[in-house]
Amino acid sequence: MLDQFNTYLVEILGPAGPFIAMGVLGIFCIVMTLPFLLTKKEDPFDRLAGSAVRNPTPKRGSGDQPKLELREKQKGPNLDKFAAYLEPQDQQEFSDRRLKLIQAGYRTKGAVRTFHFLQLVLGLAGLLLGTVYTFLLTGGTSDLKWLAIQTLGPGFVGYYAPIYWVEKRRGTRQEEILNGFPDSLDLMLVCIEAGQSLDQAVQRVAKEIAPSAPALSEEFTIVANEMRAGKERPVVLRDMAERCDCQDISAFVTVMIQSATFGTSLGEALRVYASEMRDKRVTRAEEKANKLPTKMTLCTMMFTVPPLLVIMVGPSVFDIYVHMVQK
Repeated sequence: MLDQFNTYLVEILGPAGPFIAMGVLGIFCIVMTLPFLLTKKEDPFDRLAGSAVRNPTPKRGSGDQPKLELREKQKGPNLDKFAAYLEPQDQQEFSDRRLKLIQAGYRTKGAVRTFHFLQLVLGLAGLLLGTVYTFLLTGGTSDLKWLAIQTLGPGFVGYYAPIYWVEKRRGTRQEEILNGFPDSLDLMLVCIEAGQSLDQAVQRVAKEIAPSAPALSEEFTIVANEMRAGKERPVVLRDMAERCDCQDISAFVTVMIQSATFGTSLGEALRVYASEMRDKRVTRAEEKANKLPTKMTLCTMMFTVPPLLVIMVGPSVFDIYVHMVQK
C-alpha cells in the first residue's frame, strides 16, 4: 500500500513528490499545534491592571478617570506573551546571549526575545524561499543532495544572519572603544589633576567624547549613573569591563581597583596607564601599516601583472599568429 501511495505521489508531483508530501504534512502539524503552544496563562499584573481600569480612582477635584498603567509600554512589536518560546529557558544561556547583545549595543529589556524572533522569522522565510525556488522554479529535477542544499541552505542563512550581524556589531563597537580609550584617559587625567573626583571626571569625559566615541561615552555614562545611584565602585568598574569585553578596559579597571585598594595616587596611576595606552595605539597603527604590503600583494598580482603581460606579450603573440596564418 505504501509503495502504491509513493508511486501515486511520484506520478502527480514528480520525483520529489514524497518529500513535498512530507513537507506539507509537517507544516499542517505545526499549524495545528500552534494554538496550543501559544496559549499563555493570564499574568497576575495584567489581571491587577484590568481590575484597576474597571474600578479607577478619580483624581480630587476632577471628574476625569485617570489612565492607570503598571508597566511601561515597549516600543516595537510586543512579544511578551511569546517570551517562554523566544527566550532560552536555561539561565546561563540566557545570560550569555544577553551579555553578547549588550556588548553589541542592544540594551533593551526584550533584546534577547527580539533576537530569537528574528532568527525564527528569517529562518522560516529562507526555508520558504528555498522550497519555492527548488520545487516551483527548478521543478525538483536535480540530484537529491542538491535539492536538500537548495531547500535548506537559505533557511540556515536566514537563521544565522542575526548571529553574524550581532558579532559584527560587537567587533565594530569594541574597535571604536579601543580607538577612543587613550584620549578619554588623557581627559580623565586632566579632570582629576584639576581637582575633580573620579565620579565627576567620568561624567565630564562621557560628555566630551560623545561626538568622537559614542560607544565609550555611553559606557562612561552608565558608570557615572551607577556610581551616583550608590553602587560600589569596584562592582561598577567590573561591570563596565564585562560589557566592553576589551583587554585594555579590563586592565584599566584593575588599575583603578588596585589604586583604591592600596591608597596610591589615582592621578599618577592614570598618567602611567594613559602613556601606555598611547604607545599601544601607535603600535597597533604600525602593525596595520606593516600588514598592508602583504595584503596588497595579491591585489597587485591580480590587477597589475595580467595587463602587463597583455601589453608586453600580446604583440608578439599576434605576430606569431599572423605568420602562421600566412604560411
